[in-house]
Parts: sequence; C-alpha cells; structure tokens
Amino acid sequence: MSKPESKSLTIDSQVHTYERDSPERPWVGTLHGPAEVTGEDMVAAMDEVGVDGAILVSAWTMYRYDASYALDVYANHPGCFGLVKPFNYQSPSVAEEITEWARTPGAIGARILLMDEEPPRADDLGVKLLLSACAQHRLPINVMCWGKLPLLGDFAQQHPNTQFVLDHIGLRQPFEPPAPKEPFADLANVLALAEYANVAIKISGACTLSHQAFPYTDIWPQLHQVFDAFGIDRCMWGTDWTRAVELLTYQQGVDSFRAYEQLSANERAALMGGSLSRIYNWSPTTA
Repeated sequence: MSKPESKSLTIDSQVHTYERDSPERPWVGTLHGPAEVTGEDMVAAMDEVGVDGAILVSAWTMYRYDASYALDVYANHPGCFGLVKPFNYQSPSVAEEITEWARTPGAIGARILLMDEEPPRADDLGVKLLLSACAQHRLPINVMCWGKLPLLGDFAQQHPNTQFVLDHIGLRQPFEPPAPKEPFADLANVLALAEYANVAIKISGACTLSHQAFPYTDIWPQLHQVFDAFGIDRCMWGTDWTRAVELLTYQQGVDSFRAYEQLSANERAALMGGSLSRIYNWSPTTA
C-alpha cells in the first residue's frame, strides 16, 4: 500500500499581535492597525482561511525589545506560532541575551532593525557579537533594512555561518494607501543579495505594493525576478498582518498567492510554508 501524501502546510512568515495600550503593558509607539489584535484574534483569522501557523514577530513599535506579550500568546497557542524577538545590537550583553532567547520555548529567530539615519558599520562590535551568537545557536536573524540593503550584503559576507532573512522583500512598504509611485525602485539592490547563499527573503507585505485591486496582478513580474534570483527555496510568503490592514484583508493576503496560477503546486507549497519550515527548522503542529 502506498503511503498517503502529506499535506503541505501554509505558514505565514510574519504576523504581529498586541494588546490594547494599558498601564500594565504600555505601548512605546503606535502601529498602524486595529486597537488590538490578540492571540485569539490572530488564530481566528488564520483558521478562517486555512493558515496552519505563523511566525509571530514581537511588535517592536509597541514593545521594543520586550517580547512578553508574544510569549503569552505562545503559551496559549503553542502549536500555532514560532517566535521572533527584536534585539538591540548596542546592548553590552547582546550575546548573552541571544543565548537566553535560544533556550526559550517557542523561540525560532531573532530580529535587528537598521532604520537609524546612521546605521552600524558591518564591523560594529555589537553587531558582530549578535550575529555570531545567532550562528552559534542556529537562530535565523531577520533584518529590517530598507534603504540600506548593501549593508546586509556586508553582514552576510562577514558572517557566512549566520542565516539571514531579509524582511518585507527589502522594500519600503506603505502603512495606508496609496502604494508608492515606484514601489520596486530599489529592486536591483534586493536582487544583488541573492548572491549570498546565507540570505533568504520574506515575500511579506507584497500586496501592499500593488497599484491594483485584488488579486494585485501588477506585482508579479517583479516577484518572479525575486524568485528567479533567490530560488523559491529561499523565498517565504507572508502577510505582515496587522500592518497591512488598511490596504487589504487577511484573506486577500492569503488568496492572492494561493490562487495565483503561474506557480506550480511544488513552488506554491515551498513559497507558502515549505521553505520557511526548512530555514527556521520549525513547523506548526496541527490536530
């Protein structure tokens, strides 16, 4: 008797959850989106459209380097989420913080945001300690660095044993309509990063770059350039929910990829979950 085919999992590479602003867990800043998106809200949205799990990225805008709410969500829904936490490369104990995070149930990755006017040099000691610790503990490091893409190439070259994941296609993405006039203006710098075998890329928030309504057909020529450069095995679909709520629904963010006919079944399975499971060494557990 032949073995039944295993179902390919649909895994979102980036979602956020957060509570309402409160004295008990105050916000540092304000993220575009609903007043709150609890773990229960996110699970319900995923269940409604058949998404099996997601990488839950602790919301830096609200909570900076405090991942306590993401940890609470994981505790209540351990089979649904893998956790990514932002880190401060300027912290003198950043290597120890990475080590502690790697031991934390649910932790599957770290994140660094390079949005400052003066980003660190590739030889910055704190960055080197952070990236070396990620390599030691086999934690992929998610990098938010739009407008500074060549810096990621420097990091990847100097730290060949560290797995990097470029956030949000490496492109500036809107928080509300309209999309930028030239949303793929920096695509050449994105494609240049494909030469580094230790750089993978999140195809997250892509639909927010479209000038068209669902199913956002105008973004696909550029996305295919990314697939061709990196290979589908280094590409991971994601919605960047909840940042995208003013531009599309969660279902639209899923169905625009799920229903796209120019991908083979194997390519779609890799893009929408298979590549992620391999890169992060994690999959959601389903009943």
